[in-house]
Amino acid sequence: MSTGSHGVVGGIRIDLNRLHETWMELVYPRQRNANDTVLGTWTPDSSVGLALYRLWSALGVPVIALVYPLVLCGVVLRYQTRRIDGTATRLGVVGVVLLSVVAWGGLAALARLEPGSIDLVSGGFTAVVVAGGVATLSAALAVTFRRVGGRGTTVALAYPFAMTAIFLPPVVAALYSTTVASVVIPASDSLSRWFLYEVLAAVGVAEFFIENFEREGIAYVIIWLGISIPLGWVLGLLVTLADFVRPTE
Repeated sequence: MSTGSHGVVGGIRIDLNRLHETWMELVYPRQRNANDTVLGTWTPDSSVGLALYRLWSALGVPVIALVYPLVLCGVVLRYQTRRIDGTATRLGVVGVVLLSVVAWGGLAALARLEPGSIDLVSGGFTAVVVAGGVATLSAALAVTFRRVGGRGTTVALAYPFAMTAIFLPPVVAALYSTTVASVVIPASDSLSRWFLYEVLAAVGVAEFFIENFEREGIAYVIIWLGISIPLGWVLGLLVTLADFVRPTE
């Protein structure tokens, strides 16, 4: 439901009411969208039941306060993703592949004919080709799973492949470009240190990764692949949450 006819405050009120009704329906029947039905919203008919009903209602307030900012984030992301999705739908899988091939093919040709112009070291042409292949394949898979799958397939596969198409090619290129590496590698190293010493150390497995893996070369590709997939899931879940709370017409 669009909030255009209700205003910002009215739209927020509708969102919060829908979230609260959903919270109530986790335990009690006939809560969500039941006000305008013949039976109406269900309420307990005993004093003890009514007290527990009101207690559950009160417990939902802090939960909703935590969830609602995620809903708003999902609404913003939904707007952006649907603009991209609309473009991809118009192009189709073949169009997306051709566009990616043209873009990356031009960069590969530049790396082959004028390697000094884009600051690539030895093997740079191969790096650009591999990066372009990753981007093209990931974009094609993202569009395919978005078109042929339902909500679960879109969240589980389409969003992660879309994030992979964005994040992984620069990292691959950074292995062969000193200019790109000067930005990507320090950022990757800082991120990996934070993940090792803050996240993995908290669960007691940091030492295993420190002793068995080096933060260099292909490891940075694995790091960003490990970021793009969960990030795709998070974005997909946020958009799903926005669709659930504020469905579009």
